[in-house]
Amino acid sequence: MQAGYERCLADQSIFAGGSTASIGIGYDDGRVELANKKFDSSLGDSGSIFCRLAAIHQYSISQTHAFNAPYQLSLIPPLIRIQSSMFGGQIFEDFPCHASVTNLKMQHGDVLILATDGVLDNLFNQDILNIITDQMITAGAWNVTSESGISVAADLDRFTHEGGLVQAPRVSTSANDSQYKQPISNPRTRFLPLQDRLALTVVRQAKVSSMDRHRDGPFAKEAQRYYPWDKWRGGKIDDICAVVVVAVEEGRAES
Repeated sequence: MQAGYERCLADQSIFAGGSTASIGIGYDDGRVELANKKFDSSLGDSGSIFCRLAAIHQYSISQTHAFNAPYQLSLIPPLIRIQSSMFGGQIFEDFPCHASVTNLKMQHGDVLILATDGVLDNLFNQDILNIITDQMITAGAWNVTSESGISVAADLDRFTHEGGLVQAPRVSTSANDSQYKQPISNPRTRFLPLQDRLALTVVRQAKVSSMDRHRDGPFAKEAQRYYPWDKWRGGKIDDICAVVVVAVEEGRAES
């Protein structure tokens, strides 16, 4: 994060601007170091959600100076600095060292989502968990039975490769579980690897929610709390991006 920030500062083609960030570093033993500053290493209101077998195990907290004023890496023009020193006015200027850093340990079948505020301002954590759970079970990557609950598919690895979702999931022998065993039939997504499909589904729902003027998302709820007289309703249109990681233990399918 520091190296990228310094390159932006040195780039003469960039006059001004700011950005939040989420950065993750994965290790062979399953450890993941996240930094958030809207950043994971997160700085600001971009962030992460860590899911395991239909439950949220960890999620990042937004870093903000005030409502709708997240921490972010900024390039402030000299003229703005001069005006601020002469006439007053606060400049928010954050640095990579301000990012919150989180460490977690991923296991076989875990799902980690890194997302910008365009996702997290419009979908609650529970919404994202519902999407991930539905897609993982529908694909057959997580198996669910009335007898044993939810477990990770033995052949999870194949779903993470291109074309891995083409084959219909194994049909459960329990009639109670059949609702979860529908094949991936959408021709636009059925050839995508599992992680791509998860990311696409999350951002698609975030976009729909951002344009919905009747359903209040996380941003609307916060706006109503801070500015009850403003009567903000519905979603918030913003940059929408998500990266999804599905943990696969090496050699698990052969064991």
